[in-house]
Amino acid sequence: MAQQKNYAEDVKTLDGIISTLYEVISGEPGAARDWDRFRNLFTPEARLVPTRKEENGKLITKTVSPEEYIQLFQSRIPTGFYERELHRTTEEYGTVVHLFSTYETRDKKDGPITNRGINSIQLFFDGTQYSIVNIFWCAESMGFVLPERYLNK
Repeated sequence: MAQQKNYAEDVKTLDGIISTLYEVISGEPGAARDWDRFRNLFTPEARLVPTRKEENGKLITKTVSPEEYIQLFQSRIPTGFYERELHRTTEEYGTVVHLFSTYETRDKKDGPITNRGINSIQLFFDGTQYSIVNIFWCAESMGFVLPERYLNK
């Protein structure tokens, strides 16, 4: 029987959970992602909500569970995919944490930037660990330029 991995360290700190989120979805084409590690980041009822543009130009959202995201990711990323955080704005109160996390994506680790945008991430803090409740994002490819305030460190 395979040994189960312990991902407790990934969710102990805000920096830890966000760096793990970006790390776990990044990799070379065909490289296996640690989807159990990804699943560990989320509450059971968590949602991921990308902004999309229909063929007619209408902007819409599509809500998926982490499990549905895994299936979509595996079917749509035939190339490599690397996403990294460029800047973060954080608001916290009690159990609620909200981040605006500016990101960039690449097809190769050192390749050209293919897109940038903002992940609006809501987390639950239970006093000892963080869990992602929701990620709602919009990319520059949707026709919006990132404001400078979300790019400066």
